Order: sequence, then structure tokens, then C-alpha cells
Amino acid sequence: MTQAEKFRELHRGAEVLLLPNAWDVGSARILQHLGFRAVATTSGGAAAARGRLDGALGRDAVLAHGAELAAAVDVPVSADLENCFADEPEGVAETVRRALTTGLAGVSVEDWSGSEIYDPALAAERVRAAVAAAGQDLVVTARAENHIRGVADLADTIARLQSYQQAGADVVYAPGIRGREQIRAVVEAVDVPVNVLALPEVPPVPELAALGVRRISVGGAFAFAAYQAMADVAEELRTRGTYGFLDPAAGGAALARESFPTG
Repeated sequence: MTQAEKFRELHRGAEVLLLPNAWDVGSARILQHLGFRAVATTSGGAAAARGRLDGALGRDAVLAHGAELAAAVDVPVSADLENCFADEPEGVAETVRRALTTGLAGVSVEDWSGSEIYDPALAAERVRAAVAAAGQDLVVTARAENHIRGVADLADTIARLQSYQQAGADVVYAPGIRGREQIRAVVEAVDVPVNVLALPEVPPVPELAALGVRRISVGGAFAFAAYQAMADVAEELRTRGTYGFLDPAAGGAALARESFPTG
């Protein structure tokens, strides 16, 4: 079974798929060691690992990052490809064709250009191009960016997700939807798996599963939590001159031989 086949099957399992977002090889290996059945990349986390802001990495860097993570773990890896680094459908298809050579199991395509939401018809054509390029070798997640970009138009979001389903998307995703009613409305409006982004006001995993959500991701949250923890202990050293962070137990499980093999 290919990684794409494994990833597709995970969306059909009895349990909701928890898809944490890794930002480097170490975090991906730790997540696998902890028992997660798949991981995703995060554009914001990957950029932060290189001292950049979200959206600052180009296509070559993002695809190389996805390939690096896919080679480092045994579980399926899905890549956050932002808008696939193109406005027009053919450019989207070219990015997805290049992703086919990376070992990734899935990719996402969003309807945000970096400055505006694409026209609905163009957005659906972009998804159709991604699906055609992917064939059965990548699981394609189509994202409607309205709510995470400050456009609180649930009707338009649902219409977009329905059009992306019709264009062949395997999974649909509207990052930024939060309450039970919004999430239920999205799940009931489509016939493909729905991914939900963990955010404040988003119900906990068991409730999302009961609502019919099939996949839950965290975006850059794990990466930013890790960076904040580092900043906190560094600030202790700088301002207090103490070493409370030198807990011999801290990090021991995360840095286990099973996640960081020596061979």
C-alpha cells in the first residue's frame, strides 16, 4: 500500500484522524514516536524554522521541506502548499506534479492568493487542476480561506467547499470555522471528509468526531508553542540568571532513541 493509499484510508477509519503539523525532521519523528498515524507540514512553522514569516518560503524550499519530512518518518505526510505558488490552474498543476516526486502522501491547495480570495469559478478550476495532476498518488485537500482571512461568510464558504468537492477534492477544509453550528453546517453540506483547525472555541476532539469531522489539524500551533517555551526559558536565564529549565526529566521522552535513532 502506498503512502497516499494509507493516508486516504485513515480518513475512513473508525476514529477521527488527528493530523499534527510538524515543522522539521525532529518534530516529525517525535510525533510519529508518540503514535500519530500521519503528520502534516505547516507553512508558518517551516518558515519560522528558517527565521522567516509565514508565506516567505518559495516553491522549491517548500517542496524540499516536504520531501525531507516524508523521508524521515514512516507515516504519511501531507504538505501545506499554500496556494500552490500559482494563480492560474496550470501553475497549480505544475506544483502538484512536482510534489509527486517527493514521497508526500497529500497536498493542500488554498483559495487565497496572498492578498485576496480567488473568484469562486477560478478557485474551483484550480482545485480541478490539482486533482487531475495528483491522480490517485496524492490526497488533495482543498481549502476555503474565508474565515481565517476575516471573511465571515459561511454561505460562501460552504458553496466553495461544495464546488471543490465537485472538482474532485478528497478532503475539504475551512480553517477558521469555530462553533458547533458552523462546523455541523459544513460537515452536513459535503460528502467528503472535513478537516477542522484546532482553535479557541473549537469543540474538543470527541465532540468534533460526534459532529462528523474526519480530520483535525493544528496548523503552526505546536511550532509556536515550542518557540514560546524556548523564549520563556531563555528569558529566565537572561533576566533572573537561574537554571530552572535544567530539569533532567524534561525532554527525555521526546528525545528518546525511538524517535531519534542513532543509525
